[in-house]
Amino acid sequence: MADRVLLIGWGTPVRGREERGLEVFDEAVGILGRMQQEGRIEKMDVVLLEPNGDLAGYIEVHGSAEQLAALRQDEEFVRNTTDAELVVDGLRHIEGYTNEGVARMMGVYREATAKVPQTA
Repeated sequence: MADRVLLIGWGTPVRGREERGLEVFDEAVGILGRMQQEGRIEKMDVVLLEPNGDLAGYIEVHGSAEQLAALRQDEEFVRNTTDAELVVDGLRHIEGYTNEGVARMMGVYREATAKVPQTA
């Protein structure tokens, strides 16, 4: 089971490039869908958000640290990311932890907090 996640988030489409933005989005979903079928990532989920002035949507890509590192170096993925940078504002790639990774990182946090004097 995947213990890492890559969040690919985006904001408002660049005005006048909305149609290209749809093409790039479809390409991204296709790339990640193929990678999931090939076992190169564990799974992906697409989320479109209601208008909020900040984040329009995001894709969660689940996998191991090795799978996500390979994804971020994949030439097709890099090209799609470059295309996306030209048609949406606020593109972001944020790595994080899920499943067993959450427990591991909470252990790291607990160790760190034990070293900090606590005040009321």
